[in-house]
Order: sequence, then C-alpha cells, then structure tokens
Amino acid sequence: MESAVQSRLQSVQFGEAQTYKNITVLPLIAPADGRFQYCTLGEALGTWGVAITEVSAAGSVPDLMVVNRGNKPVLLIDGEELAGAKQNRVLNTSILIKEISETRIPVSCTEQGRWSYASRAFAESGNVMAHKARARKTRSVHESLQAFGVHKSDQGEVWDEVAELQRKACCMSPTSAMSDVYKARDEDLKKCDEIFKSVANQIGFVAFIGGKPAGLDMVSLTSAYARLHPKLVRSYALEALIEVPPSTPGGKGKGKAAPESAPGTPHSELARAFLAEIAAAEERQFASVGHGTDYRYRSKSGPSTPTPRPSTICGTALVHENEVIHAAFFRLDDPEQPAHMASYRNRRRRYE
Repeated sequence: MESAVQSRLQSVQFGEAQTYKNITVLPLIAPADGRFQYCTLGEALGTWGVAITEVSAAGSVPDLMVVNRGNKPVLLIDGEELAGAKQNRVLNTSILIKEISETRIPVSCTEQGRWSYASRAFAESGNVMAHKARARKTRSVHESLQAFGVHKSDQGEVWDEVAELQRKACCMSPTSAMSDVYKARDEDLKKCDEIFKSVANQIGFVAFIGGKPAGLDMVSLTSAYARLHPKLVRSYALEALIEVPPSTPGGKGKGKAAPESAPGTPHSELARAFLAEIAAAEERQFASVGHGTDYRYRSKSGPSTPTPRPSTICGTALVHENEVIHAAFFRLDDPEQPAHMASYRNRRRRYE
C-alpha cells in the first residue's frame, strides 16, 4: 500500500461511536491536520469561483466541464452529486481541480429520465451517491482504468442501482432521479443529522450497518471534512434506514437489517480489523484528472483465497504532495462482477 495512505490509516484515532437504529458512525480523529489547502465544491460554488456545465450545448452523459477561476484547488469527491443542466450526475472519482483551469471530468448519470436543460450550470445537490451504488461504481471505474485507462463507470449498472434504491424505498421518481429518494426520506435523514454530529479534529468515519463495517471516508483537512460530513453520513444512512425491518421502532423499509457480526465486540476493534483488510488490499495507481495520483484498491486474490469470497474490499485514494486528500473504501457483499459486466465494453461505447 502507498506509504501516505498506509501512514494515514495507521495514524487515525477513534472517537465515540454514534448510533441510530441500525447504523453506527465511528469518527476518525486526525493526530494532525493536512498542510495542502483547497476548497470544497460547496465553498467554490458559493463564491462563484467555479462553474460546472455540460461540455457543449448538446451535452455528453459521461463528461462535464469545470472552470476554476480561483487561485486555490477545488476538491470534488467521488460520488458527490451535481444537480441541474441536462441531467443530474455524480463524480466517478475524487478530483483536485487545478487552480485557474478548465477540466473535463468523468461522471455518471443519476437521473435517467431527463435530458433537457433545467439550468445552464450545475449546483451542489447536497447528496453523495448511496453507498452500495457508490461501491459498485468504484468497482466498475477500477475495471475501466485497468482495461482502458479512463475513469468510466458502467452506466447501465448505475441506473440499475438507482432503480433498486427507488424500489426498496417505495419511491418512484418521474425522472428516475436518485435525489428524489433522498427527498422522500428527508424526515429520517434530518434525524440522522441531529445524532451524527461531527466532532473536534474529525477527518472521517467508519460506517457500520447492522453491526458490520460498510465503508470508510476520510479527507485531509478537518475544515473540509466538517462541510462534507452531513452528506457523507447520509449516503450510508439512506440505505441503512431503508433496510430497517418493520419490527424495528421507526422502521419503514421492507428489507432486513444485517445481523450483528460479533455481538459485544467494540466498534473500534471491528474498525481496526476493517483497516487491516484495507491495508492488505491490492493497489494500483493511475493518473488523476487533476492534481495528484489516483490509487485504486481491491482485495487480493490468489490460490489460497477461499472461493467464493463472502465479501471483498474496493476503494480509492487521491494522494497529492504525500497527503491523502480523500480516501473511500467499501465492503462489497457481491465480490464478483455482475453477469451483465460481460457486455461492459459494448455498453461503455454506447454512452460515449
């Protein structure tokens, strides 16, 4: 594992676990703040220092254009949703947009039923892609980088994931928009906002659903993390709350909550085991779209690995000037690519 990523994972401390229904958030506390400075998307859009638009009047589903007029880099995180223009999109990878630059960025569509202008430029939707869909998108982008050297997702799989999210939430959207599911569950999510507050010196968290580690997000700056915290937590809480069985107080979903993986085991101990799995993952590195290097991770496989694997790890880390600007790791319960990934090359050409 790249030394900067490994050092960051080893250095984090754990805060006090916060729990609501079947989701627990374990804060990651930084021993020291990052040195490299940047703006978040919300900050940059709020000052009009950045404009995000379609690449042309006709548009292109897998690409957008970012114009940064400012003298500071801007961090766009993997899975962050942009609303407006011809259809809502999410980032395929974390990007540190360079100062005074124009950058074409890779994205995926999260609103299949619209291809008409709602606005000329994009705004911050306030959402990050629901974590299971984001995990599978991370996996497909990894496959695209290995096969073609580009940050493309399996757009068909993304649409399938959004449709499944709507089905589980009993929320049909006229344009098949992921954001409509967030709106439908806003009351529950506001409760999560009240319970899962960021704490001093927090740079990220490990999320547990049904007692099992589901994923991890962390950034280099505590100030940036504080701005990203609510929507990152919501990306896990949305699916967790949908899966709460009706017998659970306040539960509305039809799915079943996952059983506790180890009753009575401290969340910090489970988190350390999760970090150890991450540290053992296979690492590849690729050129980033902006500043830095894009590191990609997935569980190692080999002759000693049981088949089929019960779960696997996938993840990504953006490293610049020896700092982990943003990292996200996920546990996938379906370690193999779906059957429809066999047609990935053909489907990828269709959306370009």
